[in-house]
Amino acid sequence: MGVFASRGPLVNRASQCYLLSMQDIELRQQLIAQARSLTTLGLTQGTSGNLSARVGDAMLITPSGVAYETLTPASLALMPLDGGGAFEGPLKPSSEWRFHLDILRARPDVRAVVHAHSTYATVLSILRRPIKAVHYMIAAFGGPEIACTDYAPFGTQELSELVVEGLGPRHGVLLGNHGMIATGATLEQAMHRAVELETLARQSYLAGLAGAPVILPDDEIMRCVERFKSYGPQAQEGEA
Repeated sequence: MGVFASRGPLVNRASQCYLLSMQDIELRQQLIAQARSLTTLGLTQGTSGNLSARVGDAMLITPSGVAYETLTPASLALMPLDGGGAFEGPLKPSSEWRFHLDILRARPDVRAVVHAHSTYATVLSILRRPIKAVHYMIAAFGGPEIACTDYAPFGTQELSELVVEGLGPRHGVLLGNHGMIATGATLEQAMHRAVELETLARQSYLAGLAGAPVILPDDEIMRCVERFKSYGPQAQEGEA
């Protein structure tokens, strides 16, 4: 799906100190706050998981292997969307920078990406079980199913291509034997979807233990997708 420009090695173009605008600092602070929410919301543990946000023709992304509570605005890496791995900042970007970059390149509507190893989403990814329409809230992801990709090693171009294909036009995807990704027009929306995806995964798994879940029909979910466009704050963002 499209051309991938993130096949090359990481190159730090500016490891020295650099000045940040107030607008840039505000976005960095928002990204750090949402990153810390991954832990407080129980979506990840330790330094696993990562977040990114579009900023012009580049993206900000959390660094590799750094505890979220120690992050400062200057800690984040800035990567041009067409830079093939180049970055600015004192710390290396997350090892998953490739799929963040490729999602933002393939999906102009997406401005934020959240990746986590949340428990129930990861369980379903281990089972290679997509999330079906067990609840109408799946419409928040743009359709009646959240797909699950095959497995590929973390941080690889192979994984990135599987992610972009599995995500398609939707706003969530499971990564085989790995975790999940949620996207949004804002960091807040992407995080909201990450929480909702984990909730749907938990409902799907537990309902399957109790019996045979009743799956809502596709046409009902697509009606919900349309209704969500005029529901709540996301209506102002043009997102379902």
